[in-house]
Formats: sequence, C-alpha cells, structure tokens
Amino acid sequence: MLAKMPIGLKNLKGETLDREILRTGIIAELDAINLYEQMAAMTENTEMKKILLDVAREEKTHVGEFQTLLLRIDEEQKKEMEEGKKEVDEELA
Repeated sequence: MLAKMPIGLKNLKGETLDREILRTGIIAELDAINLYEQMAAMTENTEMKKILLDVAREEKTHVGEFQTLLLRIDEEQKKEMEEGKKEVDEELA
C-alpha cells in the first residue's frame, strides 16, 4: 500500500465511512507488518533485525485496536469473524 488509499472515501458517510476508515487502517498496518518482517529477514544486522521485529509487533497491536473498533460498529463483521473462528475450530478438531 505504501501510503496510497486503496479506495476513495470522500463519497462515504457515517458508519459506512467509519468502517472503511478502520478497514483501510488495518490494511495499512498489515502492509507495514509485512514490510518490516521482510526487511528483518533480509538484514544480517542483529540490532536492525531486533528493532524491525519490535516495530512489526507494535503494528500488530494497532491491527488489534482497529479490529476491536470495527467489531464494535459492524455487527455483520463480528458475526462473520465468529463464524470463521467456528469453522476453523471444527476443521482442526
């Protein structure tokens, strides 16, 4: 993603806008996690690797924050996430 909005948000309003802002935030954080973890895998500098992986962990916290807010305002998302968890649990039982 690298600082580009994946969709236009200007025409959205209210909860629809809020949901898309949170989803865009999640996308950005996941993109950052991937970038930092890939760079950490590439470097041989142990100090850089340590910091990159620490920053990636912080981004994972941000994903959790955005996801928590999204689940508070999007009942369908909450229901489907619970359904997904149920399906995985059943498949792996």
